[in-house]
Amino acid sequence: MHVEKKVISNLNKCYSMAELNYKGQHCFLVAAEKQDPCYLFSEDGTQLTTVWEQPGGVMTMAQVPGTDGQFLATHKFYSPNDSLNAKIVIATPRADGSFEIRTLCNAPFVHRFGILHRAGVDYLIVCCLKSGHEYKNDWRFKGACYGAVLPKDLSGFNEDNQLKLTLIKDGMLKNHGYAKTSHGGHDAALVGCEEGTFLFDPPAVPGADWTVTQVCDVPSSDSVLIDFDGDGKPELGMISPFHGNSLTIWHLDEHDRYVPQWKYSAPEKDTEMVHATWAAEILGKQTWIVGWRKGTKDTIAITWDDAAGDYHVDFIDKNTGCANALHFKDKDGVDVIVATNREIDEVAYYKITP
Repeated sequence: MHVEKKVISNLNKCYSMAELNYKGQHCFLVAAEKQDPCYLFSEDGTQLTTVWEQPGGVMTMAQVPGTDGQFLATHKFYSPNDSLNAKIVIATPRADGSFEIRTLCNAPFVHRFGILHRAGVDYLIVCCLKSGHEYKNDWRFKGACYGAVLPKDLSGFNEDNQLKLTLIKDGMLKNHGYAKTSHGGHDAALVGCEEGTFLFDPPAVPGADWTVTQVCDVPSSDSVLIDFDGDGKPELGMISPFHGNSLTIWHLDEHDRYVPQWKYSAPEKDTEMVHATWAAEILGKQTWIVGWRKGTKDTIAITWDDAAGDYHVDFIDKNTGCANALHFKDKDGVDVIVATNREIDEVAYYKITP
């Protein structure tokens, strides 16, 4: 694996990213954790415009399906201790190139959200880190997940007319992790918290209930499902516990239960606050991109080596403190990883070639 790096921006506490199809172009967004801007970039890493200057506090962004550049984003989640006023907003392109920002719904402590499609319907799943807060590092109020049908037309929503959310599951301490995955031929959400990792399936038919299945009961900060070895059964990649330093992969045993298979061998003091996570096919192999924000602050790519019968690690970057990573293939089919290297305020663009 050959990595070619280019720094495309220096954004204070850069954090969240998302792909965006806009005006016939494949683009991507990068936004900040603190009270700083959101930028729009072309596929090659050229900055096109500033979507907003503030308020920031952006943990998650996602394009609204079927639109030309409209997307949802969290605002005002600045930290676990300062996110009571967090919400989800709608960003809609105007004819002059600017973006209109309106409230979709207030969602205190919303950390992650996703848009899932099943049986012709788009669903919003909203994952809140906690449900209340009275003092610093107050974890007495457990988090929860909420859901709603996401209408195709969002023009009627604003601060005074918000999308109504319905509770799916509560009692989720430190509800931090979210990954969109595929399950049974439809979109699903993999959510990690202190109680373990849970799979959320949207309703099979409109009006039915969500299905929630516990995948593993080990405390998780983030998890992914990815079939590394190609046996048709997805492995469970897990970061644990909350903002933790343990990086493990679990394999299904003969009873279809996840058991530990592999652990990253570096000393855990070197892998403090593992945070960035993205599962994708890179160079033809199922790959898990992982980065940590303390210790050695490295970003790595984990794959399965058939010849060795074991997992293999390549380094994407070192001493950068990556908060989140995003992968796509560019117009020439080249694998690209974009990383928000939060600890050095750097947005990095990596081309990955054999």
